Amino acid sequence: MGGDIKNLRARIKSVDSTLHLTSAMGLVASSKIRRAGTAMQNGRQYAAALEDTVQTLASSPECRRTPYMTPRDGAPETVIVIAGDRGLAGGYNTNAFRVCDALLAEINARGAEYRVIPIGKRACDRYSGSAGSANENSDGGNDAARESFASSERITYAEVRALSERICEEFTSGECSRLWVVSTSFVSMMKQEACTELLLPLSPDRAERRGGCVLYEPDGAAVLNTLVSEYVAGKIYAAVKESFASEVAARRMAMDSAEKNAKQMISDLQLSYNRARQSAITQEITEIVAGSGD
Repeated sequence: MGGDIKNLRARIKSVDSTLHLTSAMGLVASSKIRRAGTAMQNGRQYAAALEDTVQTLASSPECRRTPYMTPRDGAPETVIVIAGDRGLAGGYNTNAFRVCDALLAEINARGAEYRVIPIGKRACDRYSGSAGSANENSDGGNDAARESFASSERITYAEVRALSERICEEFTSGECSRLWVVSTSFVSMMKQEACTELLLPLSPDRAERRGGCVLYEPDGAAVLNTLVSEYVAGKIYAAVKESFASEVAARRMAMDSAEKNAKQMISDLQLSYNRARQSAITQEITEIVAGSGD
């Protein structure tokens, strides 16, 4: 009986320590939500403006022969996967990896090669490999990722712009056939959805629906070719900011749930502790009474 009381006391202390940790992490996540939400909204607006301009340009017949609208079969496909720097965010990282693995399996089914560019420490841990080891944690793979960005929270626009220019050069030279981005879309504080988006080649179908009567100098194709690298950078950076906002929201909800569970566990353990202590006291009194009767 004494051993049970001691074990229960130790468990209560352990769970209480975990409760303090989850509460602290929840407060940190709460402090980041406002700033992350503002950055996400700014990124969405910038990316939407770029996309509107690019799709309006792409609707012009003279832009149909631009290299950014020409399918390039046979070259490797580039997949940028965005995940968090840390865990304890519910299913945020797991959902992004599941969607990315499904995309890589689809690329493999087409018989195409690919390379993965991870953004975020968890993505780097999963998809980055040393030279010659090609995506060991994926369903097969053909080309190892040589680039990675260890922090999705601290990545700068300059880094994203440099990455965009390099990918656009590879696309126009035929070294890349498609550019995919795997990220997480922020729906609400309660819901975040992992998704994929094809950035290159530009889609003629979407362009036709965004047609417009605009004159460009020197011509639409030249303006489009100049703007595409900025468009790709803006879309990637907006996806990073939205994914980070999703990560913060997911961690806040996960810590709320963990805090409630810890409080309930402490309550249950405290009840068991009180019952065990009362039982021990009752037993001691019974033994004393029985001894005095003798």
